[in-house]
Formats: sequence, C-alpha cells, structure tokens
Amino acid sequence: MSRSMSRGRVTRRTVGAGLSTLLLAAGLATVGTGSTAVAADEAASPGLIAAMQSDLGLTEDQALTRLAQEADATELAPLAEEAAGDTFAGSWFDPASGDLTVAVTDDSAVAAVEKTGATTERVAHSAAELDAVKADIDKLTDDAPAGVASWGVDVRSNEIVIQVVEENADDPAVRDFLTEATAAGPVSVETLDEPITTDAAGIVGGDPFYVGNSRCSIGFSVRGGFVTAGHCGNAGAAVRGWDNTHIGTVQGRVWPGSDMAWVNVGSGWWTEPVVLGWGAIPDRLVRGSSAVPVGSSICRSGSTTGWRCGTLTAVNQTVQYAGGAVANGMSFTNACSAGGDSGGSVIAGDQAQGVHSGGSGSCGSSSMTVFNPINPILQRYNLTLHTV
Repeated sequence: MSRSMSRGRVTRRTVGAGLSTLLLAAGLATVGTGSTAVAADEAASPGLIAAMQSDLGLTEDQALTRLAQEADATELAPLAEEAAGDTFAGSWFDPASGDLTVAVTDDSAVAAVEKTGATTERVAHSAAELDAVKADIDKLTDDAPAGVASWGVDVRSNEIVIQVVEENADDPAVRDFLTEATAAGPVSVETLDEPITTDAAGIVGGDPFYVGNSRCSIGFSVRGGFVTAGHCGNAGAAVRGWDNTHIGTVQGRVWPGSDMAWVNVGSGWWTEPVVLGWGAIPDRLVRGSSAVPVGSSICRSGSTTGWRCGTLTAVNQTVQYAGGAVANGMSFTNACSAGGDSGGSVIAGDQAQGVHSGGSGSCGSSSMTVFNPINPILQRYNLTLHTV
C-alpha cells in the first residue's frame, strides 16, 4: 500500500518546518531535470500549487517563481560545490532571495563560486571538518543515553546540532554525553518535544486501522486521539494501526442513531493534523471544521479507494442501512467510496467536514457516499480537532 507520507515522523519545537513543507521539499527534489522551464512546469501540478499557496502563504505567481528558482538551485548546486573546492562548507536554497547560497571558508573561492550564479557566505568550518566532528561523535553512539535523539551537520549554522528530548535535557547522562560531544568540535543543542520512534507512527486521516478482523479508516486527529465511524467497533474494543501495533481503545461510540466514535492514542503513537492524499495530491493539512454549503466541492480519503472528490449533495439526512440500522443527521456526497473507507476523512479544502459512514455504488456510475458531520462528534465527546 503506497503512501505519500513517511513513517516515524518527528514532532519538534525548535525545528519549525511544517509537515506539508517537508512533503513539498521531497517533491521538489526531482525538479532539476532537463531545462528549468520544463522542470518547473512538470512540477507545477494544481495540487502542488494549491498546497504551496495554502501551506506556504504564496500567491500562484510566487509559487511558480519559487519552483523555477528551486529548479535553478538544484542544477547549480554541484557546479558551485566543485567551484568551491576544499573551501566548500555546504549550500542551501534561500526562499527570501531565491538564490542558492554556498558557504566557503576562504575568500579565494568567492569569485569562482559566484561566477556559477550562486551567492556566498564566509564561515569558519569546511564541510570536511564538520563531517570529521560528526564522525567523532558517532564513536560515542554506544554511550548515548535514550534522551539524545539525533545529531548531524547544520550547514546554515556551520556546526553540529544535537537534538535531545526535552524532558531528558537535564538528565546527568545526557549532560555527560553533551560535554563529551562538545569537546569534538562546534556543537549546539536543540530539544524535541518527544522521542523519534521507528515502531509507531503519527495518526493521519485516511490511514487504515483494525478492530479484530475488520478494517476501517481514520477520520481526523483530535487532541488525544482520532474520530471515526461508530460502526467500526464497540466501546472498549482494542484498536491496531496500519502496522498492526496497538494504538488505543474505542472510548465512545454512537451506532445506530448516528455513526460516530473516537479512539484514544497511546503506545508511542501521536496525532497529526493531516489527511492523506494517497499520491493523488499532496497530503492535506487540517486548519478547521467550518461546514461548507451544499454544492461545494468536497473530497474524501480512505484506505480502500484513496483520495476521491465530488460535491456535497445533501445535509441532515436520515439513512436506513441494509440490515435496518438508521442514522440521523447525515450528509451526502457524490465522491465515491467502498468498503474499508468507513470512518475516513471527508474534507473541503483544509476544513474537516465529517467521517465516512457508508455509500452506494462502490465507485460505479451512480456512486454516493454518506458521512457523519464532524462538529457533532467533537461536541458530543468534548473533543478538540488537531489543527495546524
């Protein structure tokens, strides 16, 4: 099952790059093939431009300009590094200026580097020197306490940055490690809100989860858990994630009558204000839950059919499902769905709309989808939607 999001994501306080920005950066890394104009055009999908506008605060023209600048920088980087020679100390794209900045340790390299079209910044330590410092700290790996999360070269600050888990920052073992690491060369310290994990993942809308032998989809992250469909599991039922590890339990459930539930999150999992785009679009950030009017464009994300879009066709509907269950206050969309999408995200732009409940047509010519609006779920259980 392909995903556009990686697992083992990091939640940081001191490193401010948003998740969507990281996704964009990953996509833009492939822009520099062929001519700049062609590469930028190929990268400028409507979904990407929309994401850059909403997530980076750019206009459409600014987004297109930035794509072209990043394509130029990608092509320029190896040429500028070669020009810098032994004085090279790293490079980065500067969105404020649109330039590739190359750090050098000696003024003798400035002219050659700037001749390639890059700008320069004079620093104290070369890339080779910083790599050597990191290699010395790597030798301390066996002695690194659990509160030390990572370390590596930061080209902008021209030093090694060590990340420690905030709650462990004052542990004696962490302080001892930092003292020894600092002796190796230029080092600074940042803190992470929580550890970096490899055996769990963030909760994101559209991802699958399991109750017993049944598969459903995550709706939206809330503080302390996520919301989904009530018919997916009884209150108290154990819930497993996409990797079959324990997430938490169903804390509350209404089915029938409505189709809503919420699940608490623990065991190394955490919540993310994100809905999966399943490769069709960049993953969506969630910014609120303002209900859109009938006729509005609306999309849904689920673990069976991925990302599908349509329009909101009706609200406040009473539905009788096969088997006799009745649910009130439901909404309809002609965005198609199928079994296993139950509980998944229904979203309009960056506004959460509801959780998938059922449907008809299974993505055939007359498909329709039923969803339980999100705000009644939040209100019933006094939940707070996790937003950016």
